[in-house]
Amino acid sequence: MLNIAAICLVITALLAYLNYRFIKMPTTIGVMAAALVFSLALIGLDALGVAHVLREYEASLLRSIDFSDVLMQGMLSLLLFAGALHIDLSELKAYRWQVGGLAVLGTLLSTLVVGFGMWWTLPLVGLPLPLVYCLLFGALISPTDPIAVMSILKSAGAPKELELVIAGESLFNDGVGVVIFSLLLGMLASGITPTLGQGVTLLLHEAGGGLLLGLVLGYLTFVLLRSVDNYQVEVLLTLAAVIGGYALAARLHVSGPLAMVVAGLIIGNHGRALAMSDTTRHYVDMFWELLDEILNATLFVLIGMEVLLVTFSMNELIAAAVAIVVTLAARLLTVG
Repeated sequence: MLNIAAICLVITALLAYLNYRFIKMPTTIGVMAAALVFSLALIGLDALGVAHVLREYEASLLRSIDFSDVLMQGMLSLLLFAGALHIDLSELKAYRWQVGGLAVLGTLLSTLVVGFGMWWTLPLVGLPLPLVYCLLFGALISPTDPIAVMSILKSAGAPKELELVIAGESLFNDGVGVVIFSLLLGMLASGITPTLGQGVTLLLHEAGGGLLLGLVLGYLTFVLLRSVDNYQVEVLLTLAAVIGGYALAARLHVSGPLAMVVAGLIIGNHGRALAMSDTTRHYVDMFWELLDEILNATLFVLIGMEVLLVTFSMNELIAAAVAIVVTLAARLLTVG
């Protein structure tokens, strides 16, 4: 596992360097594009009888990575906390209804639109799928990632309020999307279809429990931070709150992503203002900004490299194009 992590980090660092020097795109988008081009180049060279060993090595490396563990049990908690840490809660309150509506109702509606849209269109291209699989795809594709959009908005001089709504929505819809996805996956694994009442109860337990756990974690960490003035200890406390809190959420069967968002908002607002010195605040901000950048870059590199493991037929390429259209239409419908 250590060798895999080392290789991924080296590849990410080299691609980030190339992006900074030559591609000049936002880091995460640039490294993903570079990884995608590199993977496609390996496929092309392999087809010509060149670089077969290198392609097989990269493919075997990717097969050895459990993306469920890497993302769901590793990166996601850290990324969500880091994102929430720098959201101004006082400003977010002014747009709480827009953010809440987009994050909860928007994600749920988008899941349904994408799921039923794919269920209806896929048979037309010869790739019919059961409805629950289509809804799973809807749940995983509906949460938004604002990284590229935020860069464009900043360069275009868009109003700060728009940036705040987009960033706030992206934090909470990740948590909502994971809850919906987990419920659908559990239903698929058990083979039992819950009633509407049971589904709502499970959703409330996951989401409500996650929000409550986040409040408790955030408050307890705030109390601990306020009792010390040592930036090394305080950075370690925030990291422990995320890693330990996410593991506790899994044990309690509540939403870890939502817990991390709430804890991050509490520590990022009340903790930074009332429990940290200027020195500690600087180091906490720098630590989480750096960790966020490294994890995002690594994740996007892995996404770009994944193309090596995908075999496409013409029907699948058409289905991918249909999925893009359906997803964009669902997004337009939910925000319109």
